[in-house]
Amino acid sequence: MSKGYRITASTGIHKGDRDYQQDQVSLISHQRVAGCLLGIVADGMGGRSGGRKASDQVMMTARQLFERYAPDTDDAATMLSQIIQEAHIVIKLTAISAEQEPHSTLAAFLINPGGDCHWVHTGDSRIYHFHGSKLVSRTIDHSYVQTLVDKGEITDEEANVHPQSNILMGCLGTEETPPVSHHHIPHLTPDDVLIACSDGVWHYFTAAEIGSALSMLSAREATEFLIQKARSRARGGGDNLSLVVVKLEPLA
Repeated sequence: MSKGYRITASTGIHKGDRDYQQDQVSLISHQRVAGCLLGIVADGMGGRSGGRKASDQVMMTARQLFERYAPDTDDAATMLSQIIQEAHIVIKLTAISAEQEPHSTLAAFLINPGGDCHWVHTGDSRIYHFHGSKLVSRTIDHSYVQTLVDKGEITDEEANVHPQSNILMGCLGTEETPPVSHHHIPHLTPDDVLIACSDGVWHYFTAAEIGSALSMLSAREATEFLIQKARSRARGGGDNLSLVVVKLEPLA
């Protein structure tokens, strides 16, 4: 672990204006290796039992595989892909006992003790990487409106308010193999911030707003602020909200 920063982190979850919670969020410290962290968000879909079962399966699979992960010898990107593949299969098996088709998004980032970071996602839960308040990179949604953005037919701003913004091009538990996107940050540095969140959070903010909140507030305060602000902007129509924030704070 670089001596230039210390890690502070926070998770938050709220059912929003929905009747029940189908999101799940976790920040897991490796049992054997200091400085190795897995942050993960899963947004379940498919009725009360279906969606919750799906996001539960994502978390269970992630915990099991991360527990076996050895940073010195194992490949992080391979392990993250395995989480997606195994969760996808298990969710399809749970469909037999669920009230609707259980599906889930997945967005996960893994920080290794050496200070590099890998992330993976499927669906429209997002990961953002900021340096201070400035956006360095983020995931690109596997969604219908993102295909319209890619074609230049609508802007990012228009995508946020598009009536079909909730239609996914793929996720876990569907008939088709889920789309998977990887990203690698070779070296995290002081003032870097990572946030993974479900669309119930990011839908209500520009990247600049998220970056500003993360740079000005502590991890815990930023988590609370973003949930509270998203709740008020949803005006009574908000989805489940979940997020995990990791800040690399410079050592004084």
